[in-house]
Amino acid sequence: MRAVTTLSVVVLAAAGIGHAVVTSLDSDIARVDPFKDMKNRPRAGHGMNVLLVGTDGREKISEAERRRYRLGGAPCHCTDTMMIVHISEDRERASVVSLPRDSYAQTPPHTDRTTGRRHGGHVIKLNAAYAEGGPNLTVRTVEHMTHVKIDHYLEIDFTSFMKTVDVLGGVEICTAKPLKDSYTGLNLAAGTHELSGGEALQYVRSRHADGSSDLGRMQRQQRFMAALIAQSTSSGVLLNPMKFRDITRAVLGSVRADKEFGTGELLDLGRAMRNFSPASSEFTTVPIGRMGYAVKGVGSTLKWDAAKAGRLFRALREDEPLAVRKSGRGSGKGSAPVRVEVAPQQIRVQVENGTRTVGLGRKVDRALAATGFRTTRVPVNARERGAAVRTVIAYDPRWDRSARSLAAALPGSSLRVVRGQGALMKVTVGADYRGVRKVRVGEFGVTTGDQVGCR
Repeated sequence: MRAVTTLSVVVLAAAGIGHAVVTSLDSDIARVDPFKDMKNRPRAGHGMNVLLVGTDGREKISEAERRRYRLGGAPCHCTDTMMIVHISEDRERASVVSLPRDSYAQTPPHTDRTTGRRHGGHVIKLNAAYAEGGPNLTVRTVEHMTHVKIDHYLEIDFTSFMKTVDVLGGVEICTAKPLKDSYTGLNLAAGTHELSGGEALQYVRSRHADGSSDLGRMQRQQRFMAALIAQSTSSGVLLNPMKFRDITRAVLGSVRADKEFGTGELLDLGRAMRNFSPASSEFTTVPIGRMGYAVKGVGSTLKWDAAKAGRLFRALREDEPLAVRKSGRGSGKGSAPVRVEVAPQQIRVQVENGTRTVGLGRKVDRALAATGFRTTRVPVNARERGAAVRTVIAYDPRWDRSARSLAAALPGSSLRVVRGQGALMKVTVGADYRGVRKVRVGEFGVTTGDQVGCR
């Protein structure tokens, strides 16, 4: 009784302190009204959708830091980054969809906030919506393109970003190859790095680090967000009211949000993220159908794949996870293909028969080949034939995504790590073999937080 009573008092006290801390910070948030006079909006779905916009704001940074982190030039008062962050209704998943700033977009009718000129709907690049009509036109354009109702708007600038990272004590980032960009000053060797606020800004801003331009930059932004979530949820920030105050103050000191994004929403998100793990977050970019689509007077744009984008945003509206399903029960006969991360055509497989059933190795090899896997077409008998009770996939940990994709095609199989084995997957067929399930690559190219963390 004493223990339960003491615990109850501690929990209530912590909740009270947390509420007081967040309430005191509510007044620090600069407010905008992105939903003013909006009509004919999309139908509300399940969960919460936040439009996260990254703006310039370099005028708030000291001259020394501007030189150090290559932030020269005049502030553009534009959007460099735009994402829809979907928090599931059960508050157990965050889905982040990046919207390329050069996306081909068509605005609804509006008044240009700079010239006062009334426009009908016209074609622009997506990031130009902010310059023409601020947060209001930005939200209207995104809703018009995605049919996803935006519940909240959050605008973060360079200063807020750098302070947030520094208050967390830095964020750990991994890179498989060197990243160097003379424009931002980014210079990272392959490996693991602890980035400070300024270095993190270089990392997420770089467009010339690996030849992949803006799409590569969005992938780095997604990797950084996954690392940031992992750092926040593992460092005790969300469980310590004073640390939570410090990180919140760093964020809120230079952000703008809609009028309804206040104390209640911050507490709600804080409680939700306490239960998050890296695997709770998933990241993707809206599917692109055509690169370099030229528009007179606008320039080169990115045109979305209308069909795939439609399915992606429908999944957001219906609060469905975007990541691939894990393999379930049953054989593949007559069932819908399971989505996997790597296409079967990219996976090399050697089949070994671990049972005494004659011809089973050849049967499995043919079934995998028919599903699209690159089998050797020369199955062999396992060294200890007859000893395999369960089907086992041996794989090199560097090809773990391929191994998971192969396991989805072999229901009930288990995975065994063999370092140095290389790209070839080795399947030892056991007595539990129940057939090969059809698989297909996931169409949204989703990455979960646990797949981009440092290992």
